[in-house]
Amino acid sequence: MLTALAVLGCANEEVPPDPDAELRRDPLLRADNYKETAPARFQVSLETSAGDVLIDVHRRWAPIGADRFYSLVRGGYYNDARIYRVVEGFMAQFGLNGNPYVNQVWKSEFLVDDPVIETNSRGRIAFAKGGRHSRTTEVFISYKDNKALDEEGFSPFGEVIEGMDVVDAFYDGYGDGPPRGDGPYQAMAAARGNAYLDTEFPALTRITLASIYTQN
Repeated sequence: MLTALAVLGCANEEVPPDPDAELRRDPLLRADNYKETAPARFQVSLETSAGDVLIDVHRRWAPIGADRFYSLVRGGYYNDARIYRVVEGFMAQFGLNGNPYVNQVWKSEFLVDDPVIETNSRGRIAFAKGGRHSRTTEVFISYKDNKALDEEGFSPFGEVIEGMDVVDAFYDGYGDGPPRGDGPYQAMAAARGNAYLDTEFPALTRITLASIYTQN
């Protein structure tokens, strides 16, 4: 009888709400739904807290990367992202989602490398990677002619055609992340999302909206 009463008491207790319930319902958790083929050429508008940027993407330059970027933009992946790694005179990097559960899914969605057709000159955009066939969601825009990156297999898929002055104005006051500096820690940003970045690095430039640009 005592056991039965104890079980009954537990059954009547209210279950506390899950604070992450909405995060767990994010459509981006289903990576298989974001595998579109991009048009031969398209433009992406980045509306940021520093101003607007327009990127011209050429699928021919890096078709696998262009398809992934197109799919992620169309799916809203970069909306509300932080441009968390800005290294003066080198590049600006973004592509970690604000939702850590989304980052957990996409960190293993690796792309096969594209051949390097175009050079990593100033204003060009390419996927970041940590070795062969390791591209996922993070991209960077070069601040200078980074020709050395060509030999390392970084394949540009597009270039900034409007708003390079905005890219130059992305907040860089925190510097590079560990171990090179004291800026945002990539692993922590992936694991905790915007909650970590907004608390520890509130001045980071934000992407309000990334969308496929359609001229009126």
